[in-house]
Amino acid sequence: MDARTITAGLSVAPQITADDVQAIADAGFRAIVCNRPDGEGMDQPNFEEIEAAAVALGLKTAYLPITAGKVSDADADRFRALMTELPGPILAYCRTGTRSATLWSLAVAKEKPVADILAATQGAGYDMGGVVRRIANGGRTPTDRADASFDVVIVGGGAAGIAVASSLRARKPNLNLAIIDPADIHYYQPGWTMVGGGIFEAATTARTMGSLIPRGVHWIKSAVAAFEPKDNAVILDGCRVVKYKRLIVAPGLKLDWHRIEGLVDTLGQNGVTSNYRYDLAPYTWELVRNLKRGRAVFTQPPMPIKCAGAPQKALYLSGDHWHREGVLDRIDIQFMNAGGVLFGVKDYVPALQSYMNRYKAELNFFHNLVAVDGPARKAWFEVKRPEEAVRTVEVEFDMLHVVPPQVAPDFVRVSPLADAAGWVDVDQATLRHKTFENIWSLGDVMNAPNAKTAAAARMQAPIVAENVADDIDGRAPTAIYNGYGSCPLTVEKGKIVLAEFGYGGALLPSFPRWLIDGTKPTRAAWFLKETVLPPFYWKAMLRGKEWMVKPEKVTAR
Repeated sequence: MDARTITAGLSVAPQITADDVQAIADAGFRAIVCNRPDGEGMDQPNFEEIEAAAVALGLKTAYLPITAGKVSDADADRFRALMTELPGPILAYCRTGTRSATLWSLAVAKEKPVADILAATQGAGYDMGGVVRRIANGGRTPTDRADASFDVVIVGGGAAGIAVASSLRARKPNLNLAIIDPADIHYYQPGWTMVGGGIFEAATTARTMGSLIPRGVHWIKSAVAAFEPKDNAVILDGCRVVKYKRLIVAPGLKLDWHRIEGLVDTLGQNGVTSNYRYDLAPYTWELVRNLKRGRAVFTQPPMPIKCAGAPQKALYLSGDHWHREGVLDRIDIQFMNAGGVLFGVKDYVPALQSYMNRYKAELNFFHNLVAVDGPARKAWFEVKRPEEAVRTVEVEFDMLHVVPPQVAPDFVRVSPLADAAGWVDVDQATLRHKTFENIWSLGDVMNAPNAKTAAAARMQAPIVAENVADDIDGRAPTAIYNGYGSCPLTVEKGKIVLAEFGYGGALLPSFPRWLIDGTKPTRAAWFLKETVLPPFYWKAMLRGKEWMVKPEKVTAR
């Protein structure tokens, strides 16, 4: 008996026998539902045999036979009723368990998000991709007719999505192109560190989405529920269907605040803040200005995260302010890093370590934040040092800057596009999907081993646009991504360590060393970050101006 948990009240299993019923009862199940028609297989016991064994042990039973591949809407309604009528927990079975899992998915479609249903069935080992459109349609069978069709559909209206739309429009101005994104506001997220350091005003990092969508590009203001790549379809919330010839996936990632116990209840108060949220970055600066004595804790979760240097940036700008105010000696700075190194590219570590020393910050590696009690001003960290037993430590704080765990969006993570970790599975050179040749991805959501930064998206956008244009013209991809990413590390007000690197940690500087030596703090890099990059982002990157990032053509020999 191979019972696979879907929810606390329902498990599904492949074909069981009368001999399995005792184990089913011993496991705590109180009812059995058969979803396999009698006589479907020569080695299959009839339901009456299962029922007799179950009744003898006081278990309830129900027979709801489903022909393989033919789960009707009425069948789903009946299964929903059985889940209410029968005592739980319930074990449902068929030949493999797939029909039972499908029935549950359709039965709960009106009350559970699509991503939650797909995650639950996927966790039990069942792929509901074949019925995802019905799930998104509240369990009802939708029509196969598309509500809209485009040459290219881009999922995501962030930095990557708008930049690639603009670059693609420049190459193929007659394309029927659409961006899908439900947001009203587009944010310049790299500016939030500067907001938290008292340099930028939060309002300067926000623009309306409508003002940024490239001219001639359709904006579908909706959330994505699921992908059907075999049918070249994107399913929107409400079960609207958008068809495409080519798809570009760039929705960014999900900040998983709820993974840290107690965090959501205390964000923005009790000294708990984060520069990873627009509305909280000003609170960071408020805390920094008002802290004259006490302990300031800065966290960094396990990789991958967007802008791996951002957790440190918050620390450096805070430490610099306290240094300038003459109160640094009265503040205990703790950096709690779930990883084992200060920065992933060793060439930049000496400069960064010198600033950690300057601010007298204590480095605590392999410390991952797992819980927060804001009113008590306490945080708990799980410590996982190599070859040591895992332990939990309690840390008191006066200020806590949190970087949340980060994962792919739910609708990506449970889709056929995702790898085992949930990220869109692409070739790291062409950024084309490894399985579906008419799909590309860029930005934070894909699984190439590069830094997740806006600078990386700026480099990736013209590469994806070039390769999509090549594909439209019937050619193989000719643009190759080298993994470039940039992280301007604001080590003090007026100086930045400009980290620029690619795959494998290779240094990829954009400027001659005499102008900006990226391994050392420079005022020129600060000028770039504070004065040049914000207007460059709004007026160049998002408008398809490919200054310094126009892809070189790579031809086969």
